[in-house]
Amino acid sequence: MVMDVHCRDLRYFAAVAEELHFTRAAERLFVSQPALSKQIRALERQLGAPLFDRDRQGVALTAVGAALLPHALRVLAEWDAAWAAVGSAKAAQGSTLVVGMSTSPGRGGLLPAVRSRFTAAHPEAALRLRQVSWEDPTAGLADGTSDVAYVWLPLPDQDRYDLLVVAEEPRLVAMPDGHRLAARDGVDFAELLDEPFLALPAAAGPLRDYWLAADARAGRPARIGAEVASTEETYEALVAGLGVVVVAAGNAPLITLGGVTTRPVRGISPSRFALAWPRGTADPLVRGYAAACREARDARA
Repeated sequence: MVMDVHCRDLRYFAAVAEELHFTRAAERLFVSQPALSKQIRALERQLGAPLFDRDRQGVALTAVGAALLPHALRVLAEWDAAWAAVGSAKAAQGSTLVVGMSTSPGRGGLLPAVRSRFTAAHPEAALRLRQVSWEDPTAGLADGTSDVAYVWLPLPDQDRYDLLVVAEEPRLVAMPDGHRLAARDGVDFAELLDEPFLALPAAAGPLRDYWLAADARAGRPARIGAEVASTEETYEALVAGLGVVVVAAGNAPLITLGGVTTRPVRGISPSRFALAWPRGTADPLVRGYAAACREARDARA
């Protein structure tokens, strides 16, 4: 026959079993000794066997009590762990999730779609968007100032993060309107090898080489016309004629504000834009945001 026993009853039993003294166990539990004795007798009636031998010499576990004790302790330990996990989850629901980005993930309304799904699942949590300079390609993940981040791949130390690719886009070349190639429908990358390029700061690591299309240069170093760390700096450097730059198709509207032209580039791979978060994290808000982002991405597919 299966019976339900309250954790309180097991906790009372364990205290008496460890103290082998009803008065000390009652003091430890902050209950009266008669109340404790009453609960132990009720538990014994449920089990159909005495748990303790009581006589003038003291209190001792019966064979049934000794058999029950290790299981009771395990149940209590598991319940304490479960209670702590529930407390952590409740605290997380009422906390703030910081979402880092260096480029706004507009891309068909992705950001509001993720937000609506996330807030529906975690109504007590707050989202804070954080704009990060291109000098940090992880958008705050590396130093822990962002909990999740929208990033361009590849990342420095990429194996530290779990990744969800949210967009793959062709790379275009942006140039001043008066550039010699601006009237073309498309450009072979080989035609750009001698052009000065706008480059991310050196701190961007492998992402700097990626946007310089180093893998398509056959070992020839890029000519750097200027370093840029934001969309605004990129636009200003372009209209000033300091160089050309490779950009993702989804970012082209951010820099074609007048005086700048973009053209498709043949001979280089498409860009990949992703949500990233610390690998293997158990944070329920981080995992919840990643799940919301996956749902929003798949809904657009």
